Parts: sequence; C-alpha cells; structure tokens
Amino acid sequence: QVQLQESDPGLVKPPQTLSLTCTAPGGSIATGHYYWNWIRQPPGKGLEWMGAIFSSGSTSYSPSLKSRTSISRDTSKNQFTLQLTSVTPEDTALYFCARSRGVVGGNLYGMDYRGKGTLVTVSS
Repeated sequence: QVQLQESDPGLVKPPQTLSLTCTAPGGSIATGHYYWNWIRQPPGKGLEWMGAIFSSGSTSYSPSLKSRTSISRDTSKNQFTLQLTSVTPEDTALYFCARSRGVVGGNLYGMDYRGKGTLVTVSS
C-alpha cells in the first residue's frame, strides 16, 4: 500500500517561494503508469489541480498556475516536490498530493492514494 505524506512548511511570507515535498514510502514514483499530483483547496473553495509529474518524469501543469509552478522529483528518495513562486495570501490552502491513473481537464481519474494534506498559510 502506498502512503503519501506531505511536508509541512506552515507559514510562508509573500512573495516567497512555497516548497512542498510529498514522500511515497511503500511505492515507487518512477514505475508503473501513474500521475503524481499536487492539489489544493483554499478555505471555503473547491479543489484545484495544480500539476503532476508522470512516472516517466514528464510534467503537466494547470494553465492558470503554470507560470509559477514547478514539479520535480528525487526517485532515490521516492519524493516529488512542488515549488510555487511569488506566493500571495490567495495561495493559502490545504495542499495535498495524490496518485492517479490520469488527469483530464484538471480532474483526476483513478485516484487511489492521497496524503492527508498540509495547511499552508501565506501571510506577511
């Protein structure tokens, strides 16, 4: 069973870069045909898919966040990392990582594992 665990950056000040790491013990992020996703949910709002890194290492991003988002990975540690630049208070949200079979129009399908999420607050 794959268990996903997000890091906990806590409070981030604008316009710093938010860096979040998802660790996947019990599974390999470089095998199979899976998308390793980052998703967020601002307070009182719906889920927003941010981007993903495929098992092959290719990446895909939400058009609305593409200019500020980067996802990378360290296969030796079974980790993938989200970096979101120039954060503002509007980036305050619950961030979580998830594994899925695919992504279509920002909607995950075949999601089988997700982390519990980490609350990131952006405030000066």
